[in-house]
Amino acid sequence: MTKVNREAVVTEALGLLDEVGLDAVSTRRLARRLGVEQPSLYWHFRTKKELLGAMAEAAMAPHTTAPLPTPDDDWRAWFLDNTRSFRRTLLGRRDGARLHAGSTPTGDLDRIRRKMEFLVASGVPECDAQMAMLAAGRFTVGSVLEEQADTPPGDSADLPADVPRIDYESAFEAGLALILDGLTHRTAATPRPA
Repeated sequence: MTKVNREAVVTEALGLLDEVGLDAVSTRRLARRLGVEQPSLYWHFRTKKELLGAMAEAAMAPHTTAPLPTPDDDWRAWFLDNTRSFRRTLLGRRDGARLHAGSTPTGDLDRIRRKMEFLVASGVPECDAQMAMLAAGRFTVGSVLEEQADTPPGDSADLPADVPRIDYESAFEAGLALILDGLTHRTAATPRPA
């Protein structure tokens, strides 16, 4: 029997996800792919939910390893770049948004705190910064869920001719601009402490 470690299980599980999609990922299939018996996976992950959480965390690596903002960064440009990075990362995996939805970013909490501290130090009221980050994150996950559910992408053969086709990137950018515009307006209207 082949010996595997936790990292190898997650790597192979993500490969399986990219091949067959989230609905077809099973511990039985994963064990077969790894060349082990299914019960040996429980040595590393007690439940499928625990495995999916580890997969979600690993899938977010491109975003969670991106450089943190510096005090010299413009908070508006950073907010846009950060949200776009999140979108690219979700799109980088088949069913990436579904895998991420509902997961808890335990490995990213320090980075999230530092991002929030940057926004607040840049003059964004703390409550508004929290709500904007939450809104942008949920908007991004929802946008990518819709985009990844559109199979084949852009196929609108069932729609009437007068219904426009969705350009997902343009729609995402327009929604992101609305979130940023609202946050900018609220920040400008809030007096800065002396």
